[in-house]
Amino acid sequence: MAEVLFYHLTQTSLEATLPGLLERTLARGWRAVVRSALPERIAALDTLLWTHAEESFLPHGIAGPDAARQPVYLTAGTEVPNRADVLFLLDGATADPTEIGRMARTVLLFDGRDEAALSAARADWRTLTAAGLPATYWAQEDGRWIKKAG
Repeated sequence: MAEVLFYHLTQTSLEATLPGLLERTLARGWRAVVRSALPERIAALDTLLWTHAEESFLPHGIAGPDAARQPVYLTAGTEVPNRADVLFLLDGATADPTEIGRMARTVLLFDGRDEAALSAARADWRTLTAAGLPATYWAQEDGRWIKKAG
């Protein structure tokens, strides 16, 4: 059954958090789609995933002839060409409950210092839990992720 994880970023940035989550996703043998509502974010994430760690990189790609082969696919659209198991939603990107229900996991990351992002995450929580999707809410405390609800 699909699960939805809400990550409330308050102490680290998206750029500091996302690579670790993607590494854990790939370690499970899963494929991922990272969807942003901001097209300009895709180019920045593409660079980040090649350079985030000196000793490694995260295999990924964007739209193109090899999109279906990518373990991590970055997009500002709604396509899922790589048979992803996990959908990451950033910057207010959305997915309907039916799409989320087809995934093993959906991860919504939102900036806790942005009131609009907080409101959107609360609305998403209500919509997704009303649709019967199991959701958990994680917040940062003292450098760790603490499960707060779900």
